[in-house]
Amino acid sequence: MTNMRIFGRGIGHCAWLLATALMVVALALAAPAGAEPVKLTLLHVNDLDRLEESKGRGGMARVMTLVKQERAGADQALFIHGGDTISPSLLSGFDKGAHMIDLLNEGELDLMVLGNHEFDFGPMVAQERVGEARFPVLGSNTRDSDGEPLDGTVTTWTTEVGPYKVGFFGLTTPETADISSPGTVTFEPLLETARALSQQLRDEGAHLVVALGHTGIQEDLLLMRADSGIDILLSGHDHLLVTYYDGTRAFVEAGAQGDYMMVVEVTMDTVESRGRQRFVWHPAFRIHDSATVEPDPAMAAKVQVYLDQLSKELDVPIGKSLTPLDSRRAVVRGEENAIGNLIADAMREGVEADVALTNGGGIRGDKTYAAGITLTRRDIQTELPFGNKTVKLSLTGAQLHEALENGFSKVEEGAGRFPSISGMTVTWSRAAPPGQRVKSITIGGQPIDLAATYTLATNDFVARGGDGYAVFKGAPMLIDAAAARFMATMVMDFVAAAGEISPKAEGRVTAVD
Repeated sequence: MTNMRIFGRGIGHCAWLLATALMVVALALAAPAGAEPVKLTLLHVNDLDRLEESKGRGGMARVMTLVKQERAGADQALFIHGGDTISPSLLSGFDKGAHMIDLLNEGELDLMVLGNHEFDFGPMVAQERVGEARFPVLGSNTRDSDGEPLDGTVTTWTTEVGPYKVGFFGLTTPETADISSPGTVTFEPLLETARALSQQLRDEGAHLVVALGHTGIQEDLLLMRADSGIDILLSGHDHLLVTYYDGTRAFVEAGAQGDYMMVVEVTMDTVESRGRQRFVWHPAFRIHDSATVEPDPAMAAKVQVYLDQLSKELDVPIGKSLTPLDSRRAVVRGEENAIGNLIADAMREGVEADVALTNGGGIRGDKTYAAGITLTRRDIQTELPFGNKTVKLSLTGAQLHEALENGFSKVEEGAGRFPSISGMTVTWSRAAPPGQRVKSITIGGQPIDLAATYTLATNDFVARGGDGYAVFKGAPMLIDAAAARFMATMVMDFVAAAGEISPKAEGRVTAVD
């Protein structure tokens, strides 16, 4: 029986997928005769970049309590991170994620896979952070410009659990090329890599093969349903809380930010069948809610040192918003929103462009602000943590039209490419196929002229073709990244200059059908 449970992040949503499959997992590998059953406990978190707890849940100190509790009661335990840790936290805007590696070193992390956010500051910073880690970092399908694995990463890693050998490799979603800033780093296909490395590990004597995957849910299911060679997949990227087991393979994901820890207790044994020994394993799942434990004092103290440093930089008021703001993930990736309009207006004014466009995936606060709130530098940095800069491009109306088609092409997937705009209005159809969704565009109150030239303010990530905006690559750059100002600083200055702001959704982006 296939058993899959998906829990929404912070909400009680769940779904079950049931199908017929084998109930005993058996691999025809040589295993020691007469060996006693042994257990390996996998302690899994993913998408953890936030230092502190939020609403009594998550953060490094509560995670550390769970790790210590599990380690104390386990025969053998591995603390594992499914990627996305050096960005996009508040402090990463200042130290490019060095604090997270320090804290994970302190927590004696055993193993990690590269996530897409490890590349937000470019491949050189990713290599620098990997070099600071006192734990192995898997980059099994990453390749530098010379076709070699990213410097400092490992392709496979093994450990002995009693008489059994367990092999690990890591997979990073190839989508990283579009949604982050990996430069010349490329990402090999997931299924081909999984098959090759699973076979390599088994040839080297591994009884059990575990993959760490910073991969999307559809990629996860492909790896489970295809002949990938993976026994257990510890995944990340989607911020889902998932357990899946079909009697042959298992995969889990642990939400995000340490709100939950997913524990997979793997029992390994040898059984006799038809006169020969067979290795068998089975999983048991536990989901720990970090709200049920107290923060670990030692880790909490270390976190507080970083939080105190951050407060000196960020707890400075800049202006008041008379209207409410909403930066929740589904909002900034699916509809016109006040905070996106504010950011786009600040960018357009800051570089004196005709229009502005920024991607919803770059707005990261995932929170709401009440009308009348006094905004601080911390609030703006929370929303724009990537260190992106505002560049100015010269584009034709036809190119702008193509860019907006990209912006609405994956709305149903909650993709980060959804546009917040300034200086123009757009009507688009949800029912139309991708690439045919834009129905009308006006600029400065006039219908767009596809042959005319317009100036565009956008962020340097999008300008490089990020989030699918390939049409911007190669466009004449009137203000390039070297000469540009940080987006966050531009928004702070915009709010401070106004003193009071009243952004709202006002019909810039209208969906029909």
